[in-house]
Amino acid sequence: MNNKELVKIAFNAMQKAYAPYSNYKVGAALLTESNKVYTGCNIENAAYGPTNCAERTAFFKAISEGEQSFSKIAIVGGKNGVVTDMFMPCGVCRQVMAEFCDGDFEIIVAKSQDDFKVFTLKELLPFGFSKNNVKD
Repeated sequence: MNNKELVKIAFNAMQKAYAPYSNYKVGAALLTESNKVYTGCNIENAAYGPTNCAERTAFFKAISEGEQSFSKIAIVGGKNGVVTDMFMPCGVCRQVMAEFCDGDFEIIVAKSQDDFKVFTLKELLPFGFSKNNVKD
């Protein structure tokens, strides 16, 4: 699947976001090595702590279905669902990515289907902490 197609799926996922407190809607589309796509949106909570990001929603859905090999993720987001800039994953989401992906995992952030940038996980989480750090 090409990046433009994955970004389009992320835009569709963003429409399902539940964001009544921040009004920032975020969508993610996660591509597995087996070429399946899992989507996620942010889901807010009045207590804030239980809020879950779109990226983690996509990862948790995929992992709960038995997937553990991923190639890339597309992320879009904006106030009231209007995307005006690239929306980067938060530190917690980057850490979850580091649990399941190597440094070459691609993270696509987009303003539109034609305007996006691709980063590697290593670029966005240099010196990251992973399962390799806790091996005996």
